Amino acid sequence: MSADSDSVPLVKSADRTIAILETVAAAGRRLALGELADRLGYPKSSLHGLLRTLKARNWLSTDETGQLYGLGVRALLPGAGYLAADEVVAASDGVLDWLSEQLGETVHLGCLEGAEIVYVAKRESTHPLRLVSAIGVRLPAHVTALGKMLLSELSRDDVDGVLPSVLVPRTTKSITDRDVLHAELELARRDGFAEDRGESTEGVHCFAVKVDHAHPARYAMSCSVPMVRLTAEHQDRVRSSLLEAQRRLAVGMGRTQSAAPLTLH
Repeated sequence: MSADSDSVPLVKSADRTIAILETVAAAGRRLALGELADRLGYPKSSLHGLLRTLKARNWLSTDETGQLYGLGVRALLPGAGYLAADEVVAASDGVLDWLSEQLGETVHLGCLEGAEIVYVAKRESTHPLRLVSAIGVRLPAHVTALGKMLLSELSRDDVDGVLPSVLVPRTTKSITDRDVLHAELELARRDGFAEDRGESTEGVHCFAVKVDHAHPARYAMSCSVPMVRLTAEHQDRVRSSLLEAQRRLAVGMGRTQSAAPLTLH
């Protein structure tokens, strides 16, 4: 057995099974036994037995040759079950619909998991030119508005403890300097919303507010707008709509009794 950062003993076979599923999911394509063994560092003999078991239970599938492994249909079950049981996802449903109708842009609900943001709900933009994304997509927190908003809930030391030692860029606009990032997080704490200006996707400006459900907040809502469509008027509308969506969701979850809409700082 091995141990994680909290020194909790792990069952080797269970740990390896989860690592296989996570590796195949992250690859976005089918992987051969040898490639999986290289990525995971497991002996091919024991890896092959786990792959056969996962395939037999439909957690993995293979191509027509039987040599390349991808996710099977049962891999849908945990994600669907999580979304059905999560109270924030359930409560946000109508609010995300309202936000989408108000703005016509791509909106997301995301949660912070370690150093990454995971999309757990979304509404598509009504425009042909829009951000392409999907539920379950994971992005480095430091390059996203969602991530910055949720990182701003943490202390500086906690942020540095969560993020990797090197902040890897996704675009030419990505922040890779820790001091610059901490200055951005301070602005998010002050203003109640965060932005990413093409730092995650070239040409897309994102805005985010936290979900007022727990402290520190684990969920945030965002709106992504192609910069060619982002006028000053539209930017103000996005910010005010996000803050109103935040208020509506807080009221819906019983976090506040305030009936007054939030306003920009």
